[in-house]
Amino acid sequence: MQQTNHHKFPYRWTLKDARFTKDKGKVFSCFACGGGSTMGYKLAGFDVIGCNEIDPRMNKVYVANHHPRFNFLAPIQEFKLRKDLPAELYNLDILDGSPPCSSFSTAGSREDGWGVEKKFREGQASQVLDTLFFDFIDLAKELQPKIVIAENVKGLLLGAAMKYMARIYEEFDKAGYTLCHNLLDASTMGVPQKRERVFFTAIRKDLLQYVPQIHTLFEDLPTIDLTFKEDGILLSEFSDFNGREMQGECRKLWEKHRDGEHSLADACERERGKSSYFCEVIVYQNEVCATLTGQGKIHHHEKPLFLSDKEVRCVSSFPQDYDFGNEKPEYICGMSVPPVMMAQVASRVYEQWLSKIHK
Repeated sequence: MQQTNHHKFPYRWTLKDARFTKDKGKVFSCFACGGGSTMGYKLAGFDVIGCNEIDPRMNKVYVANHHPRFNFLAPIQEFKLRKDLPAELYNLDILDGSPPCSSFSTAGSREDGWGVEKKFREGQASQVLDTLFFDFIDLAKELQPKIVIAENVKGLLLGAAMKYMARIYEEFDKAGYTLCHNLLDASTMGVPQKRERVFFTAIRKDLLQYVPQIHTLFEDLPTIDLTFKEDGILLSEFSDFNGREMQGECRKLWEKHRDGEHSLADACERERGKSSYFCEVIVYQNEVCATLTGQGKIHHHEKPLFLSDKEVRCVSSFPQDYDFGNEKPEYICGMSVPPVMMAQVASRVYEQWLSKIHK
């Protein structure tokens, strides 16, 4: 994969032109959604041998694009208990997962949603979302991969959620892993989107001796350099203004918005005297795009338009020829780890950890 515009990985690319080496190690993906993380591992040269996903519609998209050798459509609570898993899953280099994270999100209610059963969309089983991370750790304990990588929202580092962080560290320790975490921003990693996420990287304790460490008074801790300083990519670099036109109340508020405002909330406050429409985001040509969510409510400042499918793919670094089937690209892209973001992390994990273990 050629570098473009001084970035390690191109954000605008196609599957038909990609060359996946599959020589860096074997990966299994949990909470695989439509395949964003998997696409990133492939870009970084890994062989993703299978996935676990609860949503049949997302799994259909995943299978259409990735053709996994091992495909498990089931809740992770059931999957982690299976005793008939293929032997390949007990010899993984990386177990990957992005446990659903809305209970910890900085958008919307946080603490009020903890411990409550919910589902993301029609067709999914209800789950207590804030326990899924621990089900994922249970699976790691069973499979014992060399490394575990997990992605989650920035909200895990804020307020009362820090109690969950403490438990995450405790559970990884019990499972036989030493853990570290980093807060990353996709816009510094070659993704045309401001997207802050926490990445957890855990290494099996018997392999700790092979990787860089910090030696403290009480223990040895693994270290990994996940500092990225790539230039931001402005929306103007790929905008085509071919998205659908805004309608209804949002259109009326958009027509009242002012230069410099980044959501329709300001116009709503001025025109109606109430706080609302915070999630209706406005983006500017001379800025990096805001975080894309599963709702996909991003509008151009210059014209009353949503992002087009092409713009959504660019913002998320998904291939231009990715097959989303009957699903909305903004939903899958908004719910997924941007492939280039995952490729950057996976490359560093290989360079600093796995390559030393493999020697």
